[in-house]
Amino acid sequence: MTRLFNEFFDSEKAGGLVLVFVTVISLGLANSPLQTDYINFWHFEFGGQSIVHWINDGLMTIFFLLIGLELEREIYQGELSDIKNASLPIFAALGGMLIPAGIFLFLNFWTDTQFGAGIPMATDIAFAIGILSLLGNRVPTSLKIFLTALAVMDDLGAIIIIAILYTTSIAFVNLFISLGIWVSLLILNRLKIHNLIPYLIGGVAMWYFMLHSGVHATITGVLLAFAIPFSDGGEKSPSFILQHFLHKPVAFFILPLFAIANTCIAVGDSWQSGLGQVSSLGIIAGLVIGKPLGIWLFSFIGVGLGLCALPTDLKWKNIIGAGFLGGIGFTMSIFITLLAFDKADIVNNSKIAILIASLIAGTIGFIFLKLTLKTRIENDETT
Repeated sequence: MTRLFNEFFDSEKAGGLVLVFVTVISLGLANSPLQTDYINFWHFEFGGQSIVHWINDGLMTIFFLLIGLELEREIYQGELSDIKNASLPIFAALGGMLIPAGIFLFLNFWTDTQFGAGIPMATDIAFAIGILSLLGNRVPTSLKIFLTALAVMDDLGAIIIIAILYTTSIAFVNLFISLGIWVSLLILNRLKIHNLIPYLIGGVAMWYFMLHSGVHATITGVLLAFAIPFSDGGEKSPSFILQHFLHKPVAFFILPLFAIANTCIAVGDSWQSGLGQVSSLGIIAGLVIGKPLGIWLFSFIGVGLGLCALPTDLKWKNIIGAGFLGGIGFTMSIFITLLAFDKADIVNNSKIAILIASLIAGTIGFIFLKLTLKTRIENDETT
């Protein structure tokens, strides 16, 4: 594994544990005597937008920039650089998006909540890797790479879904200006301009016009990632330098801040009834059942058709366990919830459903992998 992959895995591993901690704190404050002041703080407006809006539309763009840089590295040098190796996580990610969305739509078709189909399609990289890391050195390298590549592809799918499904009206002038800046950065790339400053300045300008175009501004992060020169991918390349720099700020500041701001959920006395809504049922069923089923089924079909191969040190039950970890939606699921719904009660109920589903899926995945990986190692020792 490359140094950057190890850095990415380690930062996401620790970041996942931090996310658990800040989420518990945020939920506690939101349901304490400080509830009103705490919730109102995140909705305090400056610059014409609330704090939570600046986090979701601003800081999360940096998160997507890191995801884009990681995806670029995977394509050029990592798991996705070889079509045979890339096929398994691609098939898994495809199944992990289509089956959960199908389950959600089956329960919500022709209702006001049908546009929430993208919510159970997402995987939270930080949480999934954080839970996997708790299993220690029993986790094979191939499983780490599989889950990481799966989660990256999953996030790419979520980005495409956001761009297509959750864009209501488009201001084409601003959109074309933003894309024009991106093309200019691509030209700088081709001219071998490796100084990061013009790319970062251009990225800010891209973000501004994209924000006012109607297309979600976080898309800018991924576009900018592919404009930044990759070169040979070495430690002196702009892509490597920026990716290395962003790991810890994203894992220990941006994602925890997003989690705190978006989990300040006041759990009322009737929260259980909210779980009975078809949107909540679709989210829970999609993440807990649809994710592992889709990831395992599409992986099995891909291998069966000879389009990809299962690593020799993995068994199908390990893929099932990883599939349950893929059911930890959290960050991306909450992010899509905020785009899909505008009614406060549905948003609140959906967040609670995401938290419960992610907890169930993560717990099952951890226990399942602990048992199957332990069995695998014991069998290896006996042979």
